Amino acid sequence: MSARDGNPAPGRGVRPLEPALATFSAQIEAAVAAGTALRIVGGNTKAFYGRACGGVPLVMTGYAGIVAYEPTELVVTVRAGTRLLDLEAALAAQGQMLGFEPPHCGDGSTIGGVVASGLSGPARPYLGSVRDFVLGIDVLDGQGQLLRFGGQVMKNVAGFDVARLLAGSLGTLGAIVQVSLRVVPQPRCWRTLVWPLSAVAARARMLALARAPWPVTAMAFDGEHLRVRMAGSSEAVDHAVATLRPPQVDDDQQYWCGLRDFQLPFFTAAPAPLWRLSLPPAAPDHNLDGARPPILYDWGGAQHWLKGHVDAVAVRRYAAALGGHATLMRAHPGVPMDEPFSAPSPPFRALMSRLKQTFDPAGLFNPGRMFAWL
Repeated sequence: MSARDGNPAPGRGVRPLEPALATFSAQIEAAVAAGTALRIVGGNTKAFYGRACGGVPLVMTGYAGIVAYEPTELVVTVRAGTRLLDLEAALAAQGQMLGFEPPHCGDGSTIGGVVASGLSGPARPYLGSVRDFVLGIDVLDGQGQLLRFGGQVMKNVAGFDVARLLAGSLGTLGAIVQVSLRVVPQPRCWRTLVWPLSAVAARARMLALARAPWPVTAMAFDGEHLRVRMAGSSEAVDHAVATLRPPQVDDDQQYWCGLRDFQLPFFTAAPAPLWRLSLPPAAPDHNLDGARPPILYDWGGAQHWLKGHVDAVAVRRYAAALGGHATLMRAHPGVPMDEPFSAPSPPFRALMSRLKQTFDPAGLFNPGRMFAWL
């Protein structure tokens, strides 16, 4: 029985659905009856990410607002249609922030899309990823039932940490309607240390800084300059600046916001396919087909951005050989978005298929958004 009937299965809500959720649930039930796919839509700012998918829009933007916020407990509960900008403003008023620095990709970016995309910004290696901050989640499954995970019950009967499992699922398992997130205090002081370096020297310095107890919250190299953001108490940041003695120190966050939102000149200059590689920080430089495409290093060297017309098979083979993976973040005419993500291993594919069958047995939600078979 569904949560609306007041006799839900374990893990599901126990109270009747409020009107907005009942409307969503009715849409889902109607889609099941008609055999129609549903395309979950928030601010639509991340439509570029993943494969295109069809279906009747299930628009979540009207279901917005902060449900509960306890600054002293460092927890906020928010409806999925809430704009990221509005949540960040509320947190900033209390001197707090989302530690994973989610990309905005536009003013309409919503919390549901933030969690469903699973994208994290420059602070990810130092403060954590999206799923590290998800404490609880409410989701409507493929039968229109409200499933609630979080609080004292973080796992379902199969042992999966469902609240975090949904982060990065791109809406293929269900429609996220509410999320509880851990928040962190804003640092009292920010400084960006800048060095003009070669790629080899920049990577060596990033590795050295990562091994030392500096208050690092971001490191990136654009081919000419290494930038390292220090954040924390003014004493700790001032000590880092005085000890490391960079030739340049910046006080604003403009560069890191541009990197977070894919708005640096590297991303916006000449249109070309954009690849994101997750690799060990010490991975060697790329040399694909005898050419070295433009590269930007983020996450202290653990995330490589490639821009250019490179062979997809070669990129993925290179990443896999180093224990990483490659994602086509943005296509270009002549480069189809048929396979944006690296193919999962057979065991992982089987697991993904079982999860899809459990949450969305009729295959309603965002069909093909991640893989053609999902």
